[in-house]
Amino acid sequence: MTPGKAFLTSDEIRSLSARSDLWGAWLVVHCWGLILGSVALFALWPNPLTFLLAVVVIGSRQLGLAILMHEAAHNALFKTRWMNEFAGDWLCGRPILADLPEYRRYHLTHHRYTQSDRDPDLRLSKPFPTTRASLRRKLIRDITGQTGIKQRAQQIAFAFRMAGEVEGQPSAQDLAQAFSGPVLGKAIVANAVILALFWAIGAWWFWLAFWVLPLLTWFQLVLRVRNIAEHGAVAFSDDPFRNTRTTLASPLERLLLAPYWVNYHLEHHLVMHIPAHNLPRLHAMLKAKGLGDRMTVAPGYLDVLRQASTRPA
Repeated sequence: MTPGKAFLTSDEIRSLSARSDLWGAWLVVHCWGLILGSVALFALWPNPLTFLLAVVVIGSRQLGLAILMHEAAHNALFKTRWMNEFAGDWLCGRPILADLPEYRRYHLTHHRYTQSDRDPDLRLSKPFPTTRASLRRKLIRDITGQTGIKQRAQQIAFAFRMAGEVEGQPSAQDLAQAFSGPVLGKAIVANAVILALFWAIGAWWFWLAFWVLPLLTWFQLVLRVRNIAEHGAVAFSDDPFRNTRTTLASPLERLLLAPYWVNYHLEHHLVMHIPAHNLPRLHAMLKAKGLGDRMTVAPGYLDVLRQASTRPA
């Protein structure tokens, strides 16, 4: 049962649930437009400031691609099914080394068993609250690329396991099998296209500087902050108002930390198939019904990190 049915009428849910191909196209174009615009800004005015700005904005939009893939996993990005599957997989998931069908299976299990022992995301939320020193170490590992490199290495190792048992030093054939498998094969094709586009404009190294580097650093940082904000340091409960959190994001936070209304996570868990652009409306609707005091809401992401690091040293 959709948890939101206990608080919303069928007509209210229906009014918020309409999909739109135009909305889906706009969100995908907006996300890639910010990515390409950041690269163009550096190309026109190359200096350390525009380089840093590009890495941060692109990393945030790589999170944006993950969020749009998440929309597609709920069949909410496009109204037309094949467009939803194609864009969610090839335009959003594969460039950041993600797989839409695998993610969908995993993520729907999270919705079914949120904050219970059967929740596959419990490993992300259960360590919180932690100490300030522990949180600081985690964030440093993220921004310096240590987390990203470790995860990519695990992803490659998983690809080998998908290809079959590989003992000792992998051969060229083993390598080819691993990267032609379902986990990384299409992701490599998508990244090869991005590399080819940069090569075509005479700057192949832009792929390393403005795709790989953000993916290993800023993307990992904001991905962790987003995960903490959603289910970190909340109640271990089946109450949908207590086992997840909505964070009221400022315009700067929406640009750099929480694109595409991902901060309205409590509302998303109440009715998971509502398109993201309607989640603010749902938030206002719940408050109008007098449910605001029941909702777990943070005033911003700094407050979330404070709540997540309250364990004494």
